[in-house]
Amino acid sequence: ETEPLTSKKDVSDCNEGEDCKENGLLVRNPKSALRLVEDGNKVHPSQGDKGEAAQISNGYSGVQSSVPCNGMGEVEDAQCTVPAATTTTTTTTSTTCGAEGQQQLMELEDRETWSKKIDFLLSVIGYAVDLGNVWRFPYICYQNGGGAFLIPYTIMAIFGGIPLFYMELALGQYHRNGCISIWRKICPIFKGIGFAICIIDLYVASYYNTIMAWAFYYLVSSFTAELPWTSCTNAWNTGNCTNYFSKDNVSWSLHSVSPAEEFYTRQVLQVHRSNGLDDLGGISWQLTLCLLLIFTIVYFSIWKGVKTSGKVVWVTATFPYIILFILLVRGATLPGAWRGVLYYLKPDWQKLLATEVWVDAAAQIFFSLGPGFGVLLAYASYNKFHNNCYQDALVTSTVNCVTSFVSGFVIFTVLGYMAEMRNEDVSEVAKDTGPSLLFITYAEAIANMPASTFFAIIFFLMLLTLGLDSTFAGLEGVITGVLDEFPHVWSKRRELFVLGLTIVCFLGSLATLTFGGAYVVKLFEEYATGPAVLTVVFLEAVAVAWFYGITQFCNDVKEMVGFTPGWYWRVCWVAISPIFLLFVTCSFLSNPPELRLFDYNYPYWTTVVGYCIGTSSIICIPIYMVYRLIITPGTLKERILKSITPETATEIPFGDIRMNAV
Repeated sequence: ETEPLTSKKDVSDCNEGEDCKENGLLVRNPKSALRLVEDGNKVHPSQGDKGEAAQISNGYSGVQSSVPCNGMGEVEDAQCTVPAATTTTTTTTSTTCGAEGQQQLMELEDRETWSKKIDFLLSVIGYAVDLGNVWRFPYICYQNGGGAFLIPYTIMAIFGGIPLFYMELALGQYHRNGCISIWRKICPIFKGIGFAICIIDLYVASYYNTIMAWAFYYLVSSFTAELPWTSCTNAWNTGNCTNYFSKDNVSWSLHSVSPAEEFYTRQVLQVHRSNGLDDLGGISWQLTLCLLLIFTIVYFSIWKGVKTSGKVVWVTATFPYIILFILLVRGATLPGAWRGVLYYLKPDWQKLLATEVWVDAAAQIFFSLGPGFGVLLAYASYNKFHNNCYQDALVTSTVNCVTSFVSGFVIFTVLGYMAEMRNEDVSEVAKDTGPSLLFITYAEAIANMPASTFFAIIFFLMLLTLGLDSTFAGLEGVITGVLDEFPHVWSKRRELFVLGLTIVCFLGSLATLTFGGAYVVKLFEEYATGPAVLTVVFLEAVAVAWFYGITQFCNDVKEMVGFTPGWYWRVCWVAISPIFLLFVTCSFLSNPPELRLFDYNYPYWTTVVGYCIGTSSIICIPIYMVYRLIITPGTLKERILKSITPETATEIPFGDIRMNAV
């Protein structure tokens, strides 16, 4: 129906399906973002409302912000004729044309949402609970005082990790944008944060999936009656191979190497064929095939968006918990399991006086929950507007922390069993860290259990599923960010973009598939993501709390969930969380890790390379700030003010009405 807002005369000269606005005539198609329809009744302005903007009861104005434009940024001919007298309207209108207009038009279209609330929760849990929960937390816990470590861990979670987790979920759900374009609605000068996040996610994809390729290699090798890492009679074994689980009496010397370690280093990784980072050697075709299959699974899981990935996580997010429970029960029944649990939880209260313990606790909770990778922004942007993101933040972060704690029991019951079999102290058995804890120590323990083949298969399947949903999430952060920033280019070509992205990630992983690829993985893990992500989230917290404004942000949260965050959340967002991030970042930079893997000590130049890789992502932030100030007209003061002022309104649903928050 087409009607001048101040005239009863019908107008029918507009083409069907188009939006027209000229001289006070408002024509809206059925897909219009401004739907002045509530409960089936039309809204008709009264005579006394002429010349005023239509005010909605929640304090926001109904803003008509889309006009069809041609490619040259000019308003298309509406083919409407309106008498000159009918020039007064009751709806505030504005014209936005060109590429930016197309982008805003696409934002006004109905955004894809999760099929069910549980799809979102499982996706976030699957993202947060990853391989690090299984190998990193148990090691960090026993290294930093056992049960005493839970005190700084809990404190850092309450005052640092969970508030940041909640903040990102709220930002994504309210503004309904990815990590790049969301900054137009918060603080445009910080838009470089979005580009930095995308680069960091690509770095993670280049090495994280290689670890899954190792797990897949183990999985395929497990389909045998006798696991290949149980004996010293294989082609890859050396004279130092010693199987202390054999029936023969063997003596363990300083040069002894377990068959599980030789399988991992000489058959899977083949690091003996590389001299280090300056001589990586050739590419392992076996690992290349494993990685190719993993990326194929990833592509067909995320190519259609959250509608498909939300179904896949029903398997990838729940299966690890089933396996963890089975392994926990099995580990608890092993001889010597109590020794491992005692070593895991025995508190060393003196450790709490060491600064390193608090730094490790802060870093662990931060990287476990995972703010700063654009994933929480992306996933939350597909929520219903009035979804209770406060409740989601508490539930998912609690599940993540509990999973880390329970994983420690799964690992240390087996380590206690290993110590019992070796007749050694648990501390000697638990020397392996990182992936080696899973691929050497735990794999060896499984191989010497009854029904070892079954437990090996389900264990490495668990590692695969733990890694897959984290990969889904990391790539979705990039995909949503780019598609929201360039909707006129990629919105209808998602499948093509996802294909190109997976190919780029696969090619970027080739260096990690070489014989010295494990050294590259270690370098990227320590330098490419750690300090860069900490810097990104610190600036994000500052931009939201200090520039966008904590009052405005709390009002946004109230608009969604119906209540304003209390003083605890406000204090955390304004002061405690930024200090928390600054504390961890400065600690890392002041004491960079000395890298060592197997018998290889990383040379000094690798530290320089590591910092260059980390800087290559966050350099986007100052570059964009300078670019933004240059292209903004006006004096320096005017440019700064314009650059820190939100430039795009956020669409707010109100019943059947779609509004812009202005």
